[in-house]
Amino acid sequence: MAEVAATLADIRFFNRYFGGIANTRRMVERVAGASGRSAFTLLDVAAGTGELPQTVRTLVAPSIDLRVTLLDRRASHLGNSAARKTVGDALALPFCDASFDFVHCCLFVHHLAPNEVLAFAREALRCSRVALLINDLLRDPIHLALAHAGRPIYRSRLTRHDAPASIRQAYTTAEIRRILEQCGAARLEITRHWFYRVAAIAWKDARV
Repeated sequence: MAEVAATLADIRFFNRYFGGIANTRRMVERVAGASGRSAFTLLDVAAGTGELPQTVRTLVAPSIDLRVTLLDRRASHLGNSAARKTVGDALALPFCDASFDFVHCCLFVHHLAPNEVLAFAREALRCSRVALLINDLLRDPIHLALAHAGRPIYRSRLTRHDAPASIRQAYTTAEIRRILEQCGAARLEITRHWFYRVAAIAWKDARV
């Protein structure tokens, strides 16, 4: 348990200082602004403790009311967050069509094979009314070198292994685009951001 807690602390550190929170906040404000509404529901997939979407909820523009639901494959991962929590499979989401405005994930897609990314994207769009938001790492040789160089500051032994491995498994922006082009989205916005992060918005409706 101590090792897992240290790994989660490393992930929180990465998200706070290396683009995770900023990336999701940017996407939420983008899709909220385009929709012309003020209250939204968000399903966070592979949520873990759910700290990232809950933090974003407090940082987005005051006009945005964001209600968060967390989903993870294990109840033990979900911690003590006050948000609504559900255990389920990201590739077969246990929700009806159009159950949430946004479906979001952070640092999840790089764990999936291309066919699994496509299956997840299709499920996420099925369950969303507005968009799927993907916040993830980019594969890049410099990023990999930096992950190795950062090993002395990681709290967890697992992070020292997983950080470089995650970057090797991550996708490029072109690869993510090729996969998401097959998911049935009305349109895609895929942008690169601070410290080798990618933000991908797959819109449900071209009119938004």
